[in-house]
Amino acid sequence: MKRAIIVTVLVVLALGLLIVLALRLLIVGPNRTLVARNNNPAPALHTSVAYLLDNDTNTPLLEMNGETRYPMASTTKIMTALIALQQADLNQPVVVNQDAVDEVKNNMGSSAQLARGDTLTMHDMLYGLLLPSGDDAAIAIADSISGSPAQFVALMNDYAHKLHLYNTHYNNPDGLTYYTSNGLPIPGLYTTAADLAQLTRVALNNSLFAQIVKTKTYTVPATADHSSYNWTNTNTLLGTYPGLLGVKTGSTVEAGDCLVFAATRNGHVLIGVILQEPFSDQGSADRFTDARTLLNWGFNQLSIMGTRRL
Repeated sequence: MKRAIIVTVLVVLALGLLIVLALRLLIVGPNRTLVARNNNPAPALHTSVAYLLDNDTNTPLLEMNGETRYPMASTTKIMTALIALQQADLNQPVVVNQDAVDEVKNNMGSSAQLARGDTLTMHDMLYGLLLPSGDDAAIAIADSISGSPAQFVALMNDYAHKLHLYNTHYNNPDGLTYYTSNGLPIPGLYTTAADLAQLTRVALNNSLFAQIVKTKTYTVPATADHSSYNWTNTNTLLGTYPGLLGVKTGSTVEAGDCLVFAATRNGHVLIGVILQEPFSDQGSADRFTDARTLLNWGFNQLSIMGTRRL
């Protein structure tokens, strides 16, 4: 009898523990950290969502909530650019319609300052998409390729599936949060840090994409078809971190400050992702500080691992 009572108590305690763990995962998601093979501790970061990938071996060096779904803000435009590079002729004319202008105005989006009626080449529009993070450019590109943003988004989701990015889904081409009439975020825009790193790995294999995302400034002289445009990259790590290859910033209330970044050192490339960076008195500086920390840590791990193999 005593044995039966003890067994029952142990079973109840075990079930209780499992329920607590399950609830924790539902509320905050898994909190896992993978470090390099030398088991050095992960660096201190402001964010709780980070992923660092060794591009050469496709091996994660560090993961913090890297498999949990989160909104990704304007890092969405990595996929937008990839679809454009696959589907369009770079000399294809892209007309700026009213819906592109309204996207910025109605959703407080980031802007390439495009003027309604202007017609730019797809090549130039991609710079407007990726440097100033133009939500207007994203809509103009989508309209040009698919006739509407909704049809373009279908291409984005289809390609995500082909890349086996099963934790990624888009509901627009720019990463803005859309809201219901009750002020609630409309679901359907999410990814994981791990998926975003893999997408970036694919994107950097495209030479034009790689060139654009490491460009600090770009000028489009005025023509009969459009005004002049001067765009500056929102990624302030460019020119300040040796070997930086880009890639893309993002920021919304739901996504926090986001950053996808890559750098090369001694012929070795690392790709990193930061999501859910808390807003602070430092503005968006914390995500760039965290990126520097992760890159320095990652290259140090590779150096240690290389030395141990000698």
